[in-house]
Amino acid sequence: MEGLLDAFIAFIRAERGLSGKTVDAYAADLTVYFEDLRSRGVADVARATQEDVLAHLVTLGRRGLGRRSQARHLAALRVFHRFLVAERLADKDPTEDVDTPRSPRKLPSFLTVEEVELLLSAPDERTATGLRDKAMIEVLYATGLRVSELCGLELNAVQLTAGYLVAKGKGSKERIVPLGRVAIEKVQEYLAASRPALLGKRVADALFVTPRGGGFTRQGFWKLLKRYALKVGIRKPLSPHKLRHSFATHLVERGADLRAVQQMLGHADLATTQIYTHVNSARLRSVYDEFHPRSDAFTPKAPRKRRAGG
Repeated sequence: MEGLLDAFIAFIRAERGLSGKTVDAYAADLTVYFEDLRSRGVADVARATQEDVLAHLVTLGRRGLGRRSQARHLAALRVFHRFLVAERLADKDPTEDVDTPRSPRKLPSFLTVEEVELLLSAPDERTATGLRDKAMIEVLYATGLRVSELCGLELNAVQLTAGYLVAKGKGSKERIVPLGRVAIEKVQEYLAASRPALLGKRVADALFVTPRGGGFTRQGFWKLLKRYALKVGIRKPLSPHKLRHSFATHLVERGADLRAVQQMLGHADLATTQIYTHVNSARLRSVYDEFHPRSDAFTPKAPRKRRAGG
């Protein structure tokens, strides 16, 4: 096997132009592969089967290798076996129909309803900027807009009487998103008092404006949001996108139709929206573990002591 490995390394150095670091990684991965094949009685790597490759991936998993590292390892095996077939040193590539291990999708982080309420209470509505900030955060949580969509809203995109706004998403695709009662009220108050005070005699197309008369940047709103979070004691990392996750999570938790949530978020694929069902399942599991007496994680609380004479 080592002779084939030497020939393969010489090939990828000369023909593929790979970096020394990548070549070393391929060599290390293949050495581990050869050792595993030998341990299972496979003396000729050119005769390795798909079952051998799959068994090797299982072994890597048992050793604690993560999905991403397994995928990198399999990539080395693919290049090697394709080389053997191309050089007519093997009849078949056993990695051909092996799926690349995928890392489990990370669940989105979100705020609790109580944390959102705290955040919404932070702006000082007695000031022009505070009233504007209150309206912006209310709209963001009420609609689940991306921060770029929020900052890009123009005056004519918001139909307060009808109770919706028109968001311009990725690829300039427009979608209609309903507005809640509180968000409508705050935008009305902002338009009546705050926006004219901030603009003065200037004219702007943007719905939400700064004292300079221009619209908001994503970075500017992000800084504003983090400042309010610290003000009310929210120490977890916070971004506008986390409010988008919170919007979707809170809807799904309360039984909202997934297709409707997909449309409001502007997801092209329902599979992207389905991640929020996993968030909900994870929360249900944590509640079960904490409170159900038959759960392995349940810890009985000590009974309250009765008062004398009670």
